[in-house]
Amino acid sequence: MNPKSFGILTATTIMLTAGTANANLLFDLYAGGTYGFGGYTLFADDNDISQSAQSYGAILGIDIPLFRIELEYNYLNSDKNETNLAMVNAYFKIPTPVLKPYIGAGIGTTFSGKYTPTNLPHIDTDDTTAYQGLLGITLDLPALPFNIDIEGRVLYAPNTFEIAAHDTDLLQYDGRVKLRYVF
Repeated sequence: MNPKSFGILTATTIMLTAGTANANLLFDLYAGGTYGFGGYTLFADDNDISQSAQSYGAILGIDIPLFRIELEYNYLNSDKNETNLAMVNAYFKIPTPVLKPYIGAGIGTTFSGKYTPTNLPHIDTDDTTAYQGLLGITLDLPALPFNIDIEGRVLYAPNTFEIAAHDTDLLQYDGRVKLRYVF
């Protein structure tokens, strides 16, 4: 084979394989945002308080073939309650082509929040451990660098507030949509 033909063949091979090099990685990094709507219940002995709530958040994570791990920030908001959350989540996903079901769990902390009872000054949240369970489905768009997750979440944070000398637990539940940009 002459050097000119060998050079053309080598250049063609490099050009054809360079475009697919990123698709062969074992993991994907992603960042995104979340929006959720649902409700919460504050458990204070016999005085349970329930109300609708919204959640907004940001995520940063790594996606490997069967698992996903992410860092998550959430802001829970209702008429009387504002709570900030920092969480670490782990997911197990079922590898299917376009729709990928998953189940996950997370652990983190509440911080810098407040609860405002009717006609009373606000009560600051105690920084406490929070736990969450997640169940959802990912729409993986093969031609676009975006994934869309639709999930249900239940979050539990014990001893979040102290109302009338009683520790109050927070149970928050919502349906969420995540938009993830895959790098």
